[in-house]
Amino acid sequence: MAVYTKELGTVEISDDVVAAIAGLVTLEIKGVANMSGGVVDGITEVIGRKNLAKGIKVKSNERDVTIDANIVINYGDSIPEVSDNIQRKIKNDVEKYTGLNVVGVNVHVVGISQPEEAKNQQASREDTLQDVVQTT
Repeated sequence: MAVYTKELGTVEISDDVVAAIAGLVTLEIKGVANMSGGVVDGITEVIGRKNLAKGIKVKSNERDVTIDANIVINYGDSIPEVSDNIQRKIKNDVEKYTGLNVVGVNVHVVGISQPEEAKNQQASREDTLQDVVQTT
């Protein structure tokens, strides 16, 4: 948990909040087919809850955070280009919305989607983003 002191008191920002921001940002990047999570993420999806932090791990130390993003990339997209876009967008948005200092964004490409699979993943990703917009 990131913690910092302001004039009127302390501000605590959960790593889950930072992970949710990073997850949403990552899904917006062209070339990202999906996020890759572990067993817990799979269980969360089975019981019907959308996990915005799927595939994201956050390590925080006071005001500094390091973020790891595990992604599946669309076949045919440039891994260096997509990774660079993810790193820049996560850093910018997390710092903008939280006031925290992002010291690192590590992108782990853990898979590649098949061309037909990429279309299905895009539709699923758009549905997830639409669900989030409707619930906020």
